[in-house]
Amino acid sequence: MSQTITPAAIRKSFTVRAPPEKAFEVFTRGFDRWWPRTHYLGDSPLKEAVLEPGVGGRWFSRHEDGGEQLWGEVLDWEPPTRLVIAWRISHEWGYDPKLLTEVEVRFTDLGSGETRVDFEHRGLERFGDSNKAVQTRLSMNGGWGTILESFKAVADG
Repeated sequence: MSQTITPAAIRKSFTVRAPPEKAFEVFTRGFDRWWPRTHYLGDSPLKEAVLEPGVGGRWFSRHEDGGEQLWGEVLDWEPPTRLVIAWRISHEWGYDPKLLTEVEVRFTDLGSGETRVDFEHRGLERFGDSNKAVQTRLSMNGGWGTILESFKAVADG
């Protein structure tokens, strides 16, 4: 009998030199200020990364050719402490409205103007068991590290 292994969620925790209100604001409304221009879907270069506020808000990119690429939507919006976003990007690096993995970000006030940020990308087993899906999960762990370093740099500034 073979056993299916459920991939662990990607988890990252770090501290930023900002109160939770500012950290949440930078992560959401300031999304375009820190999202790397190298991370986008499609062929046209990224012009703007957008995270619309509130439950149901879209998470998407605008491109130099005028097009937009949807990434997902906001599932929970609890400023300044918590945000959950639907990540609907498949292991083939395309939007899939039937796929649901979740990105949750929590902002905890540590006092003295600092915030602990706890990040989790879960539901990765929904990518499937193909070699490409497994490789995608592995590369996403490093990718999120790079992306969140960019957020931290902006939030600390």
